[in-house]
Amino acid sequence: MANSDIGIDLGTASILVYIKGKGVVLKEPSVVAFDRDTNKIKAIGEDARLMIGRTPGNIVAVRPLRQGVISNYTVTEQMMKYFLTKAMGKKAFRKPRIAVCVPSGVTEVEKKAVEDATYQAGAGKVAIIEEPIAAAIGAGIDIAKPQGNMIVDIGGGTTDVAVISLGGTVESASIKVAGDDFDEAIVRYMRKKYNLLVGDRTAEDIKINIGTAFKRTEVDYMDVRGRNLVTGLPETVRVSSDETQEALKETTGQILDTICAVLEKTPPELAGDIVDRGIVLTGGGAMLRGLEELIEERTHINTMTADEPMTCVAIGTGRYIEFLSGYSEEA
Repeated sequence: MANSDIGIDLGTASILVYIKGKGVVLKEPSVVAFDRDTNKIKAIGEDARLMIGRTPGNIVAVRPLRQGVISNYTVTEQMMKYFLTKAMGKKAFRKPRIAVCVPSGVTEVEKKAVEDATYQAGAGKVAIIEEPIAAAIGAGIDIAKPQGNMIVDIGGGTTDVAVISLGGTVESASIKVAGDDFDEAIVRYMRKKYNLLVGDRTAEDIKINIGTAFKRTEVDYMDVRGRNLVTGLPETVRVSSDETQEALKETTGQILDTICAVLEKTPPELAGDIVDRGIVLTGGGAMLRGLEELIEERTHINTMTADEPMTCVAIGTGRYIEFLSGYSEEA
């Protein structure tokens, strides 16, 4: 029984696999590199991510998931097979029960595509769970109680905002603005301000090292290398954390607007609970510095980031299937 329950956080930026009794056993970028000439897969996961922007013409590194949904079905299926085998080992005696989480705004067709890909990857039974529910469970919130909890899950491709009570979603919104958009905003800013072309990986480094959503008391700096669009030559410029705040203003603003829109639609009793209990941030995008302060300034509600924001969804997905298996065994 121990190895037969698996939770998968099928993220736009990375895939995490949770196995019952073992915790999160695998975390790799959801990137696949394949040869365009032969259509053969060259690398998956971290090996493929290292190839982004550094491959010859015939080899392309792609993300088969875009904004939280499958954009390339065949490649997603092969990628899931690879990760499942890597997480479980080849000696799996029986097909596992797998819970996969999806953004709260996906259509039934998109849910079906995820379900089919999971069965094709070797699942015996599949449960689909919405991301905010998984994130809440993973953050240690008891979602079964009749009290309002607000979860903001900022992933790579989508941000899910939800008010949860009694094990279900009361109000929610999902927008296709998240961590990847932070990177793109930095790329655009560098091009506009410095005529400097930087790649996605460099933009991500800027975001992680000095990125901020709120003005900081101490300003951080970072030397950024890229290609000058005027001269065509490599160039290094010094970028400050204040500039990243400016670069990210529009993107973080969209997330703020979504949080406020969900709060406006929340029933008054649950809104009162949220004021008491605060807003919980999960997902890789929640690690952007200054995000808590920015949300607090706008909503006047205490905001905190979960202990392990990156793994919350995977842990919650795994615990959800444990809850389901316990439920079915009792029945």
